Amino acid sequence: MTDAKASQITAEPPAFPMSRRCPFEPPEQYAELRKEQPIARVTLPTGQLAWLVTRYEYVRELLMDPRMSSNRDHKGTPVMFPIPERTRRVFDVYGKSLIGLDPPEHTRRRKMLTSEFTLQRVRSMRPRIQQIVDECIDGLLAGSRPVDLVQALSLPVPSRVICELLGVPYADREFFQGCTAMMVSRATAPSDRHRASEQLRKYLDELVTAKEKAPGDDLFGRLIARNEQERVFTHETLIGLAFLLLMGGYETTASMISLSVAWLLEHPQQLEVIRADPTATNAALEELLRYFSVFDIMPRVALADIEIGGCVIRAGEGVVLGFGAANRDDEVFENPDVMNLRRGDRNHVALGYGVHQCLGQNLARAELEIVLNTLFARIPDLRLTVPVSELSFKKDAGIYGINEIPVSW
Repeated sequence: MTDAKASQITAEPPAFPMSRRCPFEPPEQYAELRKEQPIARVTLPTGQLAWLVTRYEYVRELLMDPRMSSNRDHKGTPVMFPIPERTRRVFDVYGKSLIGLDPPEHTRRRKMLTSEFTLQRVRSMRPRIQQIVDECIDGLLAGSRPVDLVQALSLPVPSRVICELLGVPYADREFFQGCTAMMVSRATAPSDRHRASEQLRKYLDELVTAKEKAPGDDLFGRLIARNEQERVFTHETLIGLAFLLLMGGYETTASMISLSVAWLLEHPQQLEVIRADPTATNAALEELLRYFSVFDIMPRVALADIEIGGCVIRAGEGVVLGFGAANRDDEVFENPDVMNLRRGDRNHVALGYGVHQCLGQNLARAELEIVLNTLFARIPDLRLTVPVSELSFKKDAGIYGINEIPVSW
């Protein structure tokens, strides 16, 4: 390692996460680090030290490196907020179902689910997604103005879709959405986070138990039937999987809908790209995914010493892979800080990369495309009723988004 690298590493590690100056832009420090120190030590809110990786090349390389582990049992795994031991036991149920596993165990469990999210399966779901979107917009148009687009459209569409897919009662949405919001927010008090996690675990335990007794024609019913033969999941890991699929099925897509609509309404000339040619939406949504990167980081831990970018990440050290930073790398994307809806580059890492790439990415793309095309076709004069600067953004959440978007027409 060079003396320059050594002096940088011995400097006081900056605090992470870093603040955004503009709500639609990643923290400015990302660009500085990517240029000067793309693998840098940072201090997490827990006081833990970790490596922050901001260059696209290194993020992709480490996502594919088998020496990097997703297993949250390792002590060096980056933790973004304090988790008491009693709460950690509940969180472990979720992590050890899929995302907190490494191959070959991860491979076996993911294989049990891949048929549920293929392009063919998602194409068969498109008429129902369209119907849900139309029903939400019907309700929006029939109500009073202004209306909160988050509650009228952004949340209901992916929530209804994932509930129907999994076989979860949509009537329970306020309960599970409230619990997950408290669990993922860095601002939640430890006692409140524990209570929310316990309540949600109890709810999902009862749900899985009922489905084990009487599997229906939904994803969990089919999974349980397959699991009778394969014995890949236990009852506890099915509970964890229910949480991951439920939260992952609506939270990220809802955030993407909210951010995309708010940004497009603020930039009407860019919105015309979609209005003029709805077939351009497929390319546009890839740019929106890249630009916003609502899932900004991914934690990992090194299982062995890894030399990369002139640095050595030691075995047992935590690593924070910066998806948002990598997606603004000017070595990969021309003028990365400029939204170009015609770019159509699917080479971004907004949905991950490698063995842990987002399982539901085909479904998320379909929902986003149908929402954008339908919303702006049916309500061409939709507008924000407050400046973007007055919107409330989810600054303390693990998944970035907007809390409320008042609109009228």
